Amino acid sequence: MMYDTFTASDDPTSFAHTSARERWPTIITQGIDDVHRSTHSAKEDETISEGKWILTPIPDDGESDVEAYNKELAARGSPKWHHVPWMYAECYLYRYAFVMHSSRPAVLELAARYRDIVTELEAKHTVKGPETQQQLEEADKVLFTEMSEICLWGNATDLSLLTNLSYEDIQKLQGSQARKDSENNILVNDLDKAFRVLTTAQEQGKKERRVDIVLDNAGFEMFIDLILAGYLIAFSLATTAVLHPKSIPWFVYDVLPADFVALLSALAAPDHFYGDDKPLSDTESSNLQFLDFWTAGGSYWRLPKQEPDLCEDLKDTELVIFKGDLNYRKLTADAAWTPTGPFVKAIGQMGPKSGIRVLALRTCKADVLVGLPEGEDERTRKLTGDEGEARKWAWSGKWAVVQFTDGKA
Repeated sequence: MMYDTFTASDDPTSFAHTSARERWPTIITQGIDDVHRSTHSAKEDETISEGKWILTPIPDDGESDVEAYNKELAARGSPKWHHVPWMYAECYLYRYAFVMHSSRPAVLELAARYRDIVTELEAKHTVKGPETQQQLEEADKVLFTEMSEICLWGNATDLSLLTNLSYEDIQKLQGSQARKDSENNILVNDLDKAFRVLTTAQEQGKKERRVDIVLDNAGFEMFIDLILAGYLIAFSLATTAVLHPKSIPWFVYDVLPADFVALLSALAAPDHFYGDDKPLSDTESSNLQFLDFWTAGGSYWRLPKQEPDLCEDLKDTELVIFKGDLNYRKLTADAAWTPTGPFVKAIGQMGPKSGIRVLALRTCKADVLVGLPEGEDERTRKLTGDEGEARKWAWSGKWAVVQFTDGKA
């Protein structure tokens, strides 16, 4: 397969192995129960075995991506769940689940849990005016860093991994002090490079300065993404923010277009987001773009050939922000890179001379990792007590990387 990924579910030292044996069954418990009831009502041993082990073609539900999924599945030779590249298997799992369940689980309950956060932020937030231009520029940089790091650690509420957190636990994760305490856990931080790109475009007087955000989870994380988009426009770091949700239910809690309506209705003052001249004005339909490419089974190395129109479109934006672990895995082809290897090389077709600027905001929840300083992996292993070949510290979501590459340079 073109630009295939390399993390397989049969490697006992990988998080793919843990996902295939622990996470996936938990996430789709109801689906497993349905399969159990269906297969054990059959008498043929072959039917029961197939239900347990073999990936079967996705039924045609009229969507455009079914043929591509099934063609790749056939090329892989009817693989089994425990012997298949992790990325394809996990994407296949959620795509197959979409066929069986046409409705989206409600997001309102999750969003409503954070209704009071808007009011609390307004009550506590104060802005002290800078006295000089230098102070103003420094304040802008500090605020950009603050907003981006809050957006980064919003990934800490990935509910497919942290399913048992209480409301109080999540509040602690998202609180300002918790974010400050977590700054030391950002192993690579290129926010200053991204900030320079945006301020340079601003100083050059460009009339159209677009920023794209490829979204990850719904709920609180999406709420923070909306705030980031609004901040970029309000502070003239961008003139337009284009948000990329998924087109189908994906990886449990990924953002769908309908989630925006659900979240906005749960906010204390939703008009701040969708009123006239706001980041998500309902008169500007181009603010949301949902494409099948984001739910395809392969990596983003395939972008130029698989989705050339999207590739060209992303060249017109000042910066593309990729949120979350899965987007990072897809950017880097989910490959077993050396952790000190360069990020610009690992993202392949979206790297140098691609015409696309990439900023990855990622809390680590999988094996693939690049761009670390020499000795950082060893230091973190020692700090977390990791033993053996497995890089378990990178599975927990407690560590993060913020990595940038300028494909326009």
